[in-house]
Amino acid sequence: MSWLDSLISFISPEWGAKREAWRKSLYEMRSYDAGDYSRGNANWRVINQSAEYTDKYSRDNVRARARDLERNSDMMNSVIGAYKRNVIGGGYILQAKTGSDELNDSIETAWKKWCKKQNCDVTGTQSFTQMMRMCMKRKKIDGGILIVKRYTGDGFLPFKLQTFEVDELDSSQTVPKNAGNKVVGGIELNEFNKPVGYWIRQYPVDNLAIMTPVYIEAKDVIFLYTKHRPSQVREMSDMSPTITRIRDANEFMVAVSVKERIAACLSVFIKKTIPTTGIGRGIGVGQGALHDYQGKSITPGMIKELNAGDEIQVVNPAGQATDAASYIKLQQRLVGAGQGISYEATSRDMSESNYSSTRQGIIEDEMTYAEEKEMLTEVMDEIFETFVISLWLSGNIQIKDFWKNKDKYLDHAWIIAPKKWIDPQKEANANRIALNTGQKTFKQIAAEQGKDWKEQIEEIADVLDYAREFGIDMGSVIFDKTKEELYENEEDDSTAKR
Repeated sequence: MSWLDSLISFISPEWGAKREAWRKSLYEMRSYDAGDYSRGNANWRVINQSAEYTDKYSRDNVRARARDLERNSDMMNSVIGAYKRNVIGGGYILQAKTGSDELNDSIETAWKKWCKKQNCDVTGTQSFTQMMRMCMKRKKIDGGILIVKRYTGDGFLPFKLQTFEVDELDSSQTVPKNAGNKVVGGIELNEFNKPVGYWIRQYPVDNLAIMTPVYIEAKDVIFLYTKHRPSQVREMSDMSPTITRIRDANEFMVAVSVKERIAACLSVFIKKTIPTTGIGRGIGVGQGALHDYQGKSITPGMIKELNAGDEIQVVNPAGQATDAASYIKLQQRLVGAGQGISYEATSRDMSESNYSSTRQGIIEDEMTYAEEKEMLTEVMDEIFETFVISLWLSGNIQIKDFWKNKDKYLDHAWIIAPKKWIDPQKEANANRIALNTGQKTFKQIAAEQGKDWKEQIEEIADVLDYAREFGIDMGSVIFDKTKEELYENEEDDSTAKR
């Protein structure tokens, strides 16, 4: 309150009160409830900082806690499992689009061969699909993963992949390799904050000492992580918004489990009214030392004696076992919501859903998974392009104008392995209607089922031709048509020729 307000309040308290009321009203109109420091927000003190400055002090601790839950929490693994099943699932099928069927077949055949563990992984332990599945898991838990292109002399091609955990970025490195750059969190950046190199720690076999870090140029590194802010340089665990809630659910279930195990124990305690020891002649049945209860626990079928005058006081909190199911269900719903997916996707509990609600949930979940699929396919795109270039340089494919029309020969598409239908009849009818009304093409429907549309047509034609040789009518089975309707054009042509 200013000196003028104090003077007015002294002369006329009524005027002073009105001025103060109007001032508070004006203040409330100008500010946000979420930004004030009234009683409800008094302890909510925050400041604005760059993303990297905010993350670097919590990054390692959050990652370590996420990994601990990965090892010990079923709820944590239910979320990670949902992402793995829906983002990569059974893997992706390559569809080359060079414009030449022969060249497409050659590239696709070579890709299948390269994807084997002995050809794509420098350690020779994981196939390409297994590596991508691991990368997706590490991104969700650790926040990111480094994929390095290596050019070796063994294997099908002189090109392989090596993966590094984000822990191996040398955060202690401060001196850049190139003048004018800066090093933040083990990543060397240019004046535009574009990564130009990565400093990777080297660990000896005993993992006790750290040797001089290795500098790897950014052109050979794929850093898979989610960038939330322009000032963010490194990763942060995708599970960070829900880690505390998963931890609370785990601790609650441990407490409930211990309580129920104790309640299931049948134990007998013998209480004596006369002490067994004392000064003078004992009146009891026997003499012995007093029982010490420190460190004792209840076990099934236990029979114990109590000291004279001792009683058992049972602490029996009511309601845990009864409320555990509803509490865990609520926690799992909140965890799923925090990760952008439904409760059904994480819990696999369909008891409260029907076909419509399940399908709606799947549609919403797919929008979340689409973001992760986009990032994963971008990684696979870069790997595939390097693969094709290596394929050409090694002489496995012969293309005279490769560098001149490189984009043409690198063109491709990814077809994800299909998922089973919820209701095959409804899904098939929906596809038939969409195809008949032009809402979808046969190519789109085939891709949704994880198949190459050309191969599918060829397979259908092979089945029809083979069955026709044996006088079997497959047209009525596949296309719901009679033999005459299916082959009427061919019969008309044969009649005309006669």
